[in-house]
This record gives sequence, structure tokens and C-alpha cells, in this order.
Amino acid sequence: MTLNLAMMLRESAQAHPHRTAIVLDDERLSYADLDAATDRFAAGLVRHGVRPGDVVAIQLPNVPQFAIAHFGILKAGAVVVPVNVLLKAREVAYVLGDSAARTLITWGPVAAEAAKGAADAGVSDVVVLGDTGDGAGVGSALPFGAFLVHDDGPVLEQREPGDVAVIMYTAGTTGAPKGAELTHFQLFMNADTPGRLFGIRDDDVVLVALPLFHVYALSSQLHVCVRFAATMTLLPRFDAGRALEVVERDGVTVFEGVPAMYIALLAHPDRDARDTSSLRVGISGGAPIPAEVLDEFEHEFGVVVLEGYGLTETASTTTFNVSAEERRVYSVGKPVYGVEVRICDDAGRRLPPGHAHVGEILVRGVNVMRGYRGRPHATAEAFAGGWFHTGDLGFVDPDGFLFVVDRKSDLIIRGGYNVYPREVEDVLHTHPAVREAAVVGIADPRLGQEVKAVVSLREGMSATEDEIIEFVRERMATYKYPRSVEFRDSLPKGVGDKLLKRAL
Repeated sequence: MTLNLAMMLRESAQAHPHRTAIVLDDERLSYADLDAATDRFAAGLVRHGVRPGDVVAIQLPNVPQFAIAHFGILKAGAVVVPVNVLLKAREVAYVLGDSAARTLITWGPVAAEAAKGAADAGVSDVVVLGDTGDGAGVGSALPFGAFLVHDDGPVLEQREPGDVAVIMYTAGTTGAPKGAELTHFQLFMNADTPGRLFGIRDDDVVLVALPLFHVYALSSQLHVCVRFAATMTLLPRFDAGRALEVVERDGVTVFEGVPAMYIALLAHPDRDARDTSSLRVGISGGAPIPAEVLDEFEHEFGVVVLEGYGLTETASTTTFNVSAEERRVYSVGKPVYGVEVRICDDAGRRLPPGHAHVGEILVRGVNVMRGYRGRPHATAEAFAGGWFHTGDLGFVDPDGFLFVVDRKSDLIIRGGYNVYPREVEDVLHTHPAVREAAVVGIADPRLGQEVKAVVSLREGMSATEDEIIEFVRERMATYKYPRSVEFRDSLPKGVGDKLLKRAL
């Protein structure tokens, strides 16, 4: 059996050649256009010496050329490494060197920094999309368009289902980033199964505001939309006002985002002035969405928000709530087809269902990565006992719905008592003045750790430290409420607007 993930695009283009695949402002690409462009790009790569199994990195924002490069690389039989456009030279060099990339496709505004990283990693093949300003530091880079001039007909190198299609780097919150090797079969399954669960239709318009170099957007948006021939309208950088404008302009039906995006949309002053009636469903992932935010969004926008759970190492989707009728509110749902989830204690013993039995979430199934690139020891540790150890804490209810409590590394142990930051954050989000909230542990000589809250307030509203502390104290056990509160204009965000607790 052979399988190339890019076959999804070929099939959608044959079935729906004139349907719009990608929208970016006034630019539109049909599925036939996208398929043909990726064939030409694959031919350009092959003519440039790229061979099956070679690694090619893409450092582009949400523009049509990301999809062209991505599927072109796959059609050539090569391996894709998505790279964050915000990385500096040292970080680019690390990813290129660790993945053994031979080519870097980068974006004009960051090309000089990327080229330095490529040079440090010994990568001489640099391809640039767009203007680089004065061109300093880019050297002999080739223009992106040079790879689109040759029409050698359809290109589709056959690959084995277990061959690596994408190496996706983790955020590196617990050490150096590691490259999760995701195969053609895993990524196909994480387009086909979640897409069916999401209820994606070929007449859907999906807002792609999450960065395509992140696994959530790559797998759950780009791949899902291509698998089901839906339309993607791209937003190169998330801005709540711009997102509302695009929803109205393009008749967006599906919004997928992380909790910070939902919070920003709720807080935007233009919210009521925009026509968002085309929206039929919201999908949340990347981090647990506060219960108060979910409730408010559903009420204000009149759509159901379905929450899911996944990681870089699980090719995005692991569990999902499939519908308003079958969901369990505040849960991240049940395992998708071909995936098993269990909760275990520190000794590896399986815990029974129930809120009282919080443990580490372990996963195995068709969605789990092949391993970490070039790291057999880290891979073996992550797969101890034959299950992938996620590092997340949670529990399952008697009906099999998974509830994520927190990251294992975020757990606060205050005087011997476990405090789960998300539980405190959920209470903070119910305060009428609080827009965003994060809870962290800080060193304490007597208790080991103390609970601290960092919050940003809604525009035009105010609150004091004592008021916030008292608000939580009245609603939680004595050992859980924060003893200090820091106010900030906004909380630090990383890729895809995910909250960066390590920056706090």
C-alpha cells in the first residue's frame, strides 16, 4: 500500500475543480488552481535537486504560498518542516540543523534573519517569497516564483503510509524543541476523522487565523479543508476586529481558535456592529477554554462551541465533542476513532473514572507520532509502557468524557495541597471586570509554593487586588485562592495566541 497525503488535494481538485480553495482579501485560488500550482512547485523542487525523503522547511505566514509549498513538497516526496516566522537566526539554525533540512523557504520580511540561521546550519538553498527590502544578508537566495515556471504535468511521488510527511517542532517549554515525526497515514487520519466529527461540509467557509506553521492550523484546518473541499479564508495575523470583518465579508461558517481568540472577539467594540450570522459552529483547542468564556461566546454569538484536545505529538486531534446534542459541556470530548485514552497515576497505575481521580493523560492510537526526530531516548521515555505520556493532567467521567485539568508542569503544590491553575482561572474569568487570567506558582519559603494570579481587565472596568482575592476566596477552598494579584494590560501570547505561562 502506498499513500501520499497530497492525494487529498488531487482528489478534491478532480471532484470540485472550480470551488474556491483559498481566499486572501481579493486573491482567490480554486482547487484546480491550487492543485496545478503545487504540481509546478513540486516540479521546481525536483529540478532543483530535491529527492524523496529530503527535508524542506517552510517559514511563511498564512498566505496561499504556504499551501502551495506544503503540498508541493509532499508531492515531490519530501518532508515538510513548518517554521515559525518569528524565530531568530539562532532558533532557525537549530530547527534546520536538528531536522537535517536541505532547503528553507522563507518570507521576505524575515529573510535576512532566516538566511543567517540557514548559513549557520549549513543550508545553502534558501527560497524567498516577497520583497526583502535592501536584500542585505539574503545572499544568493532564489525567488519563490522561480519554482512555479515549469509545468511537467501532475507530480505525486508515492510514499509508504509510515513514511514521515511532516516534522513538527514542539514549543520547547520543557527544554529544547523536539521534532515530532508525523506520517502520511497519521495526518490523513487526522484530516478525515476530525473533519467528519467537525461536520465540515464542502460549502463551508473556514476562517484560518491560527498560524499554518502550528499543528492545530496545519492539521485541523488546512488538511481538513482540503480533504473535504471546503473554502479557507486566510488571516495572516490574528486581530479580533479584522476577524469580525472577514467573517462578515466572506460569510464564514466555521471559526476555529484558541481561548485567547474567543476572549478577544467577545471584548472587541465592533462585535455587535458586524454581521456574524453566517457562523454555525465554533471549535476550540490548543488550551482549555474557560467555562465562563465558552458560555458567554455561545450566548453572544448564538453558536455552539465544541471543544477538542490534542498535542503536536498527536497530529492535533485526540478527543472531541462531536455535537451540541452529544457533547459534555466543559469536557474536551471522547477519543476519536482509532485512539485510546487512559488516566494513570505517577506509578503508572490506571485510575478509575471520576473527578477525584486526576492523573496524567496517556494516549495511543493512529494519531500518535512515530517519535522524536533523532532522539531515541526521549522517544522511549515519552512512550514508556507503550502509551504516549502527554504531560497533561485530567480525568474521565463515568461516560468516558475527558476533562483536562492542567499541565503537569503547571501544577502548584501549596503546603502539600495540589492546586490546579485552570480551576482558579475559571473562577477568575467569572469576575465581571476580568478579561484574561493566568495563575502561576511562585516560590514560598514556608509553603514551598504560593498561588499568584496575573490578570488583565476589561476596557473601562476596574478592580483592586483585594477585591480579586476576596472574589476567589469566597468561591474556593482556602488553600486554592491567590494571595497576590498582578495587573497587566495584556497577557503574553505565543504561537497561535496561546498563553505563555513560562513568560509569567
